Amino acid sequence: GSLVVNYPFDDDEQGIAIYSKSPDDAVFQKLALAYSKENAKMYQGSPCKDMYPAEYFPHGITNGAQWYNVPGGMQDWNYLHTNCFEVTIELGCVKYPKAEELPKYWAQNRRSLLQFMKQV
Repeated sequence: GSLVVNYPFDDDEQGIAIYSKSPDDAVFQKLALAYSKENAKMYQGSPCKDMYPAEYFPHGITNGAQWYNVPGGMQDWNYLHTNCFEVTIELGCVKYPKAEELPKYWAQNRRSLLQFMKQV
């Protein structure tokens, strides 16, 4: 896991980790930032320092392919084939948090989710 909003494209023609700009890149960045700005820890850009010390996401967002290449990912498929603007929101450094930690996750993401919905 991580704490970041990832936006298309997740893949590129070369199959390597490099920025892969979609035709609607500015819109995707705006959507991603709308979410991350309301989550202080995410917006810092280095949320998982103990686990991934070299990982840094400016303003808590990343282009999927620049982070790591995912050929045939769902958010790219939905964008290309159904015109659905989809982002992937990674909610924490721990992939499977304990049930008692879920209220903390809600508190950290409630405002982000509301702001994200306002973008519609």
